Amino acid sequence: MDNATVFIVDDDQAVVRSLRWLIETVRLPVRAFASAQEFLDGYDPARPGCLLLDVRMPGMSGLELQQRLATRQRYHLPLIFVTGHGDVQMAVRAVQAGAFDFIEKPFNDQDLLDRVQRAIAHDAMQRGREQQRQQLRDRFDALTAREREVLDLVVQGQSNKAVANALGLSAKTVEFHRAKVMEKLQARSLADLVKLAMLNTGEG
Repeated sequence: MDNATVFIVDDDQAVVRSLRWLIETVRLPVRAFASAQEFLDGYDPARPGCLLLDVRMPGMSGLELQQRLATRQRYHLPLIFVTGHGDVQMAVRAVQAGAFDFIEKPFNDQDLLDRVQRAIAHDAMQRGREQQRQQLRDRFDALTAREREVLDLVVQGQSNKAVANALGLSAKTVEFHRAKVMEKLQARSLADLVKLAMLNTGEG
């Protein structure tokens, strides 16, 4: 991803300088924040990349920042915790709660860069999926109330005649609504329509 940025949140400026220098050697842009709150105040969720952060910081901890991000938006940056040996158990809990990875200090420079690149690739993939999901939601939002009723019955396996009887419509009117549903959802077949409906409800 061309505009991917590595965000660093750490109150230790020596660590920040070291990480910034390392990451910039592979020509990745870096934005650093001295506290979790500063990051929350200045971060634009539309900016792709990954987040490197310390577990223990004055004020809001890295774990608390992870929780805040999880409640603020549907999808957030891949988090890589950079931790001292005493924080490993906390970092493991962070990964169990959805963090992408954690790295123990002292770390191998190439290992850190590899993990950053994997996190950025993961972010690009996730954003692509989220964009597709949003496009699908937009298509479903374009359906009229009647078209939704027809769709619900069709994906349950009802024939046009059964749908017409259930809704008090003529078979021809059901055919018209069904064709509009197929067109709006860009479905090529009945099987395609069922799959799209399942994806929209989170079952696919």
